[in-house]
Amino acid sequence: MTTRRQRRVAELIQEELSLLIQREVRDPRVGLVTVTHVDVSPDLRLARVYFSALGEDAQKQALLALEHAANFLRHELGTRIRLRFIPHLEFRVDHSVEHSLRIEELLAQIQTEESHADDE
Repeated sequence: MTTRRQRRVAELIQEELSLLIQREVRDPRVGLVTVTHVDVSPDLRLARVYFSALGEDAQKQALLALEHAANFLRHELGTRIRLRFIPHLEFRVDHSVEHSLRIEELLAQIQTEESHADDE
Protein backbone atom coordinates (compact mmCIF):
# COMPACT_ATOMS: atom_id res chain seq x y z
CA MET A 1 0.00 0.00 0.00
CA THR A 2 1.40 3.37 -0.98
CA THR A 3 1.33 6.35 1.32
CA ARG A 4 0.20 9.82 0.38
CA ARG A 5 3.83 10.99 0.44
CA GLN A 6 4.88 8.20 -1.94
CA ARG A 7 2.09 9.17 -4.35
CA ARG A 8 2.99 12.87 -4.19
CA VAL A 9 6.68 12.18 -4.78
CA ALA A 10 5.85 9.77 -7.63
CA GLU A 11 3.59 12.34 -9.31
CA LEU A 12 6.23 15.04 -8.95
CA ILE A 13 8.94 12.79 -10.39
CA GLN A 14 6.67 11.79 -13.29
CA GLU A 15 5.92 15.42 -14.11
CA GLU A 16 9.54 16.57 -13.91
CA LEU A 17 10.93 13.56 -15.79
CA SER A 18 8.42 14.07 -18.58
CA LEU A 19 9.62 17.64 -19.00
CA LEU A 20 13.28 16.69 -18.74
CA ILE A 21 13.01 13.89 -21.29
CA GLN A 22 11.11 16.12 -23.66
CA ARG A 23 13.31 19.22 -23.34
CA GLU A 24 16.74 18.26 -22.04
CA VAL A 25 17.64 14.79 -23.29
CA ARG A 26 19.30 15.18 -26.67
CA ASP A 27 19.26 11.51 -27.59
CA PRO A 28 17.01 10.93 -30.65
CA ARG A 29 16.06 7.48 -29.34
CA VAL A 30 13.81 9.07 -26.71
CA GLY A 31 11.94 11.25 -29.18
CA LEU A 32 8.44 9.87 -28.66
CA VAL A 33 8.70 8.55 -25.11
CA THR A 34 5.83 9.12 -22.70
CA VAL A 35 6.28 8.60 -18.98
CA THR A 36 3.11 6.75 -18.02
CA HIS A 37 3.61 5.95 -14.35
CA VAL A 38 6.13 6.15 -11.52
CA ASP A 39 6.25 3.86 -8.48
CA VAL A 40 8.33 4.98 -5.51
CA SER A 41 9.60 2.61 -2.82
CA PRO A 42 8.46 3.22 0.77
CA ASP A 43 11.88 4.64 1.74
CA LEU A 44 11.82 6.95 -1.35
CA ARG A 45 15.20 5.61 -2.49
CA LEU A 46 14.00 3.87 -5.68
CA ALA A 47 11.68 5.11 -8.40
CA ARG A 48 10.47 2.69 -11.06
CA VAL A 49 9.66 4.78 -14.11
CA TYR A 50 7.28 3.20 -16.62
CA PHE A 51 7.25 4.61 -20.12
CA SER A 52 5.72 3.87 -23.49
CA ALA A 53 7.02 4.29 -27.01
CA LEU A 54 5.48 3.20 -30.28
CA GLY A 55 6.94 -0.02 -31.65
CA GLU A 56 8.95 -2.75 -30.01
CA ASP A 57 12.24 -1.59 -31.52
CA ALA A 58 11.57 1.99 -30.39
CA GLN A 59 10.88 0.70 -26.87
CA LYS A 60 14.18 -1.17 -26.74
CA GLN A 61 16.13 1.81 -28.06
CA ALA A 62 14.36 4.19 -25.68
CA LEU A 63 15.10 1.90 -22.73
CA LEU A 64 18.79 1.88 -23.60
CA ALA A 65 18.83 5.67 -24.02
CA LEU A 66 16.99 6.28 -20.75
CA GLU A 67 19.27 3.94 -18.83
CA HIS A 68 22.23 5.79 -20.33
CA ALA A 69 20.74 9.16 -19.30
CA ALA A 70 19.64 8.01 -15.82
CA ASN A 71 22.45 9.77 -13.93
CA PHE A 72 21.87 13.02 -15.83
CA LEU A 73 18.12 12.80 -15.19
CA ARG A 74 18.66 12.05 -11.51
CA HIS A 75 21.02 15.02 -11.17
CA GLU A 76 18.54 17.32 -12.89
CA LEU A 77 15.74 16.04 -10.65
CA GLY A 78 17.93 16.97 -7.69
CA THR A 79 18.07 20.57 -8.84
CA ARG A 80 14.29 20.76 -9.38
CA ILE A 81 12.85 18.70 -6.53
CA ARG A 82 13.55 19.35 -2.85
CA LEU A 83 14.02 15.91 -1.31
CA ARG A 84 16.62 14.67 1.14
CA PHE A 85 17.48 11.83 -1.25
CA ILE A 86 16.81 11.74 -4.96
CA PRO A 87 15.67 8.21 -5.79
CA HIS A 88 17.62 5.88 -8.02
CA LEU A 89 15.78 5.70 -11.37
CA GLU A 90 14.87 2.32 -12.78
CA PHE A 91 13.25 2.43 -16.22
CA ARG A 92 10.73 -0.14 -17.44
CA VAL A 93 8.64 -0.42 -20.58
CA ASP A 94 4.93 -0.04 -19.89
CA HIS A 95 3.05 -2.62 -21.94
CA SER A 96 -0.40 -1.55 -20.74
CA VAL A 97 -0.97 0.69 -23.78
CA GLU A 98 -0.25 -2.17 -26.18
CA HIS A 99 -2.39 -4.46 -24.07
CA SER A 100 -5.37 -2.09 -24.16
CA LEU A 101 -5.01 -1.63 -27.92
CA ARG A 102 -5.04 -5.41 -28.37
CA ILE A 103 -8.19 -5.71 -26.23
CA GLU A 104 -9.91 -3.02 -28.30
CA GLU A 105 -8.88 -4.86 -31.45
CA LEU A 106 -10.35 -8.12 -30.16
CA LEU A 107 -13.58 -6.44 -29.06
CA ALA A 108 -13.99 -4.85 -32.49
CA GLN A 109 -13.37 -8.23 -34.11
CA ILE A 110 -16.02 -9.87 -31.90
CA GLN A 111 -18.50 -7.12 -32.70
CA THR A 112 -17.86 -7.55 -36.43
CA GLU A 113 -18.31 -11.32 -36.18
CA GLU A 114 -21.56 -10.89 -34.22
CA SER A 115 -22.96 -8.44 -36.77
CA HIS A 116 -22.11 -10.90 -39.59
CA ALA A 117 -23.82 -13.72 -37.68
CA ASP A 118 -26.95 -11.56 -37.21
CA ASP A 119 -27.06 -10.84 -40.95
CA GLU A 120 -27.19 -14.55 -41.82
